Amino acid sequence: MIRRGLFLMACLALLLAGAPAQAAPPERIVFGGDAQYPPYEFLDQDGNPTGFTVELTRALAEVMGMEIEIRLGPWEEIMEAFKKGEVDVMQGISYSDERARRYEFSQAYTLIHHSIFTREETLGVGSLSHLTGKEVLVQHDGIMHETLRQSPLSITPVPVPYQTDALRMVASGTYDYAIVANLPGLYYIREHKLSNIRKRGNPVAVQLYCYATLKDNTELMAQISEGLAILKKTGRLREIHNRWLGVLSPGIPTRKLVIAAGLLFSFMILVVVGNILWSRTLKREVALRTRELETRQKQLLQADKMASLGFLVSGIAHELNNPNGLLLLNIPLLVAAFKEMHPVLEQHYREHGDFKVAGLPYSRMRDEIPLILDETNDAARHIKTIVEDLRDFSRQSDDEREETNLNTIAVNALRLVRPTVEKATRHLGMELREGIPPIQANPQRIEQVVINLLLNACQALESTESAILLKTDSDPAKGIVTLSVTDEGSGIDPEHLDHLTDPFFTTKRSVGGTGLGLSVSAGIVRNHEGKLTFESQPGRGTTATLELPALDKE
Repeated sequence: MIRRGLFLMACLALLLAGAPAQAAPPERIVFGGDAQYPPYEFLDQDGNPTGFTVELTRALAEVMGMEIEIRLGPWEEIMEAFKKGEVDVMQGISYSDERARRYEFSQAYTLIHHSIFTREETLGVGSLSHLTGKEVLVQHDGIMHETLRQSPLSITPVPVPYQTDALRMVASGTYDYAIVANLPGLYYIREHKLSNIRKRGNPVAVQLYCYATLKDNTELMAQISEGLAILKKTGRLREIHNRWLGVLSPGIPTRKLVIAAGLLFSFMILVVVGNILWSRTLKREVALRTRELETRQKQLLQADKMASLGFLVSGIAHELNNPNGLLLLNIPLLVAAFKEMHPVLEQHYREHGDFKVAGLPYSRMRDEIPLILDETNDAARHIKTIVEDLRDFSRQSDDEREETNLNTIAVNALRLVRPTVEKATRHLGMELREGIPPIQANPQRIEQVVINLLLNACQALESTESAILLKTDSDPAKGIVTLSVTDEGSGIDPEHLDHLTDPFFTTKRSVGGTGLGLSVSAGIVRNHEGKLTFESQPGRGTTATLELPALDKE
């Protein structure tokens, strides 16, 4: 009897031990990021996390049913917490081969471009090779810190906690150079009015921007990758991207853009209808007025037509810019994906023979695909250039001006297009008049004019033996400073001279001319109370002269 009792008690204990426990609450997942990396991730005025990656993480948690905490702080501290396991996921981190050996990465959801930033007076810096022997500010433990440590160039990285610290130290003159991500750098310069800081040259590095976990956390990374795929297929990833990093105006919601476009279209219709009614009235008065009034009428009609054209062009630019921005975002990802797939495809080809890709033999497509991607990327960039010209044409307005020097503008403009100029001619001359008075102008807009004049001169040359001369001068009697670009090109027919600044007029349509460069330039010069004139002889060359009022400091 005692044995039977002991047996029953043992069975009861086993049953209690095997009974299911009450389900534990879901584990909170900690996502980490940089507290000063706008517009990707940063703390708002109330100290709350916000930005592109923050909104993306919240959307990802929503579709995957995750309970999350977003923790932002100094990059070095967050990375240390990540390595210790106190942070589960880095929500925005650049991919590198070295990091891939330590961390598990998601697919990239955007690209990060890093460029060199210097003070305005620091010239001659456009690539990493120009920084040899220099001390360069970088974010501590960031991707450029890692890149410079591994670089064969003798560049000394100087780590700082935030990229914003690097820009402040360059602006104050403590250091001369910093390598910073483009959007955070430009955002900080604009927000804090660091007017003496400039981004130099093309990006020195482009990285894939991803989520990352520690190597042993593959299950969590699988959830994140699944969530990203859902957000991409439903279009939410694109909506969030356009809201924060959109090609038109970062941070402007799509709904507001649609409303603005509707208002703009309605206003354009009113302008066109008003133009028609006004034209009818003017036609009745032509017979009663003198030639002087008839000339005045033509001027008014032209001004009205230009206003309508500006609104129309602005709308077209917006319509083209959104899809083209997606092309420019996705093509580099396709290029990177094909490079990674290529060894696998080649091995399959060697082991199993030829196979079909998009209905064509792989043996043919393996060489064609990179060319197709390159051509598509070039075409998208060409569209972007045209759209930027259209937008410049539609918004010709007075930008913020400052005291500047035409010689400095000339040097900066020539540096930006020097490779193109040196391909066009072996005889480039520059004569800068010393001591010319300063001007009150927007240096970037005047620089744009000089670049257009130099590029037009290059396109006019028929041989590399023909010369180009860039010259500055001043006329104290007239109170002006001048810049001229003279080429020994084919010249311009007299009947075309009066139309050079007309919108869409070009004699170079076959080589990609849009007819907007000189029109935009003329508008910029007019807004600066200046003049843009042209002198030309067919077969002997052309001189384009820019006149701007000198700044009277008395």
